[in-house]
Amino acid sequence: MKQRSPVSPNPRLPRPSPRSGATFLLCTALLPALVGCGDDQPTSVTDPTTTILATTTPVAATTPISTPSAAQPTVDPYADQALIDHVEWTEAIDGSRLLVFPTPPGRQTTFPGSEERAWQEVLAQSTDADTPGMRDQFVCHWEWARMVAPNKPSWNLEPWRPAVDYQATVRAGCNPGGPER
Repeated sequence: MKQRSPVSPNPRLPRPSPRSGATFLLCTALLPALVGCGDDQPTSVTDPTTTILATTTPVAATTPISTPSAAQPTVDPYADQALIDHVEWTEAIDGSRLLVFPTPPGRQTTFPGSEERAWQEVLAQSTDADTPGMRDQFVCHWEWARMVAPNKPSWNLEPWRPAVDYQATVRAGCNPGGPER
């Protein structure tokens, strides 16, 4: 004889399927953690065995997303190590170019403010690097090139590039005024 699925006591709720048990248990475990996160009044959903309170406001709409303080190091693990190995000026078809060679710690650090410490190391090795737009090019490489091309031997900074703001430098792939030649 064929066994029938139990009938839901609430006609608005679908009949449970054999696979819905695991889903129900997961939802039962997660929903209590989410209750109270929204601004709306809770509504109840009734099941034959449990009553679950849920809000109708999505959690993301009212809960700001922030990086936990544990995600940011509180002590600089590379404080006593150089972040920039050396810099080297070269000439290219477009003009002067400063090649910046980061150290392994310079490639790996995530300590807040390390980009400024590294930029000061660049300036200590070449005061000529302190021209409009060069710092933005450097920070763009620090933030983005380390992620996109972590093993690129050097970062190229060009003083002849237009001095635009940092966001425009990022939009230009760290090369405002056009690609390298």
